[in-house]
Amino acid sequence: MSDLVTGDAVVLDVSPAQLPIRAAALLVDLAVQAATVIGVLLLVARTATVTDDSLATALTILFIVLVFVGYPVLAETLTRGRSLGKLALGLRVVSEDGGPVMFRQSLFRALAGFVEIYLLTGGPAVISSLLSAKGKRLGDVFAGTMVISERGPRRTAPPPEMPPLLAAWAARIELSRLPEDLIHTARQYLARLPELSPAVQQEMGTRIAAQTAAFVSPPPPPGVPPYAYLSAVLAERRRRHLERLTRRAEARRASAQQVPPYAAPHLAPVHTAAPYTAVSSTAAPAGPHPAVPGPASAGPHPAAVSTGPAGGPRPPA
Repeated sequence: MSDLVTGDAVVLDVSPAQLPIRAAALLVDLAVQAATVIGVLLLVARTATVTDDSLATALTILFIVLVFVGYPVLAETLTRGRSLGKLALGLRVVSEDGGPVMFRQSLFRALAGFVEIYLLTGGPAVISSLLSAKGKRLGDVFAGTMVISERGPRRTAPPPEMPPLLAAWAARIELSRLPEDLIHTARQYLARLPELSPAVQQEMGTRIAAQTAAFVSPPPPPGVPPYAYLSAVLAERRRRHLERLTRRAEARRASAQQVPPYAAPHLAPVHTAAPYTAVSSTAAPAGPHPAVPGPASAGPHPAAVSTGPAGGPRPPA
């Protein structure tokens, strides 16, 4: 790990790229450059039949220099420090203060790299990288840059704690308009507060607190130090965020308990009519059979005549 101090005196945690990873990224870039050079040579060989040899040689040298110098300059300028090889391995070229690399710096790096890497077979670049604490080659030293790894581990500072005297005030402040970049700046300031001088602590704290106060209302009580004010704002924001996450998790659990993952549909019972059975003349039902009305002129239906215990007809009452 290494520390970069920005122009605002904010210390950033960065991981300088190690020599093997930079060599692997260089191999990827060399493969791209070699393919481009081969294509250029084939094009020049076809045009050599209509031009003289001196012009063909001059065009070849010009194109080779443009490929090996112009490619890193163009790639790092347009992508803010990431060529194809660096993009594949998670590397980036930055200024010494952590800012994006500029065109002038990329040009210095490319010109120095053409000499120390291609003409001198990489010997000076390897020696300089091994002797530098930040892994700088000669091009980085001349240009004021360094190569960092964006996939390396980062140190995480503990979250800021709520000052007890500001807890009641922080519980009723409005934080919805607070921008993320300002939150990140305040968090970095509080994380590096013990490493800053008292003058820098006061100057930076006052400036960041004034920027934060433009998005937070109501204002804090009078006489609150900047670091305490920022700690209260960040701690309250974190508390509200955790509460929202907790409510969402409880709502999901409650909905999962109320609605089972699979329930068989309830089917109403189907009532079917009993099949028609003819009444036997020898066997009668045990109880009285309901009379089935028939035509008025036809008289009583045979099934309406009940039988006695001996099987004969029962006299009417």
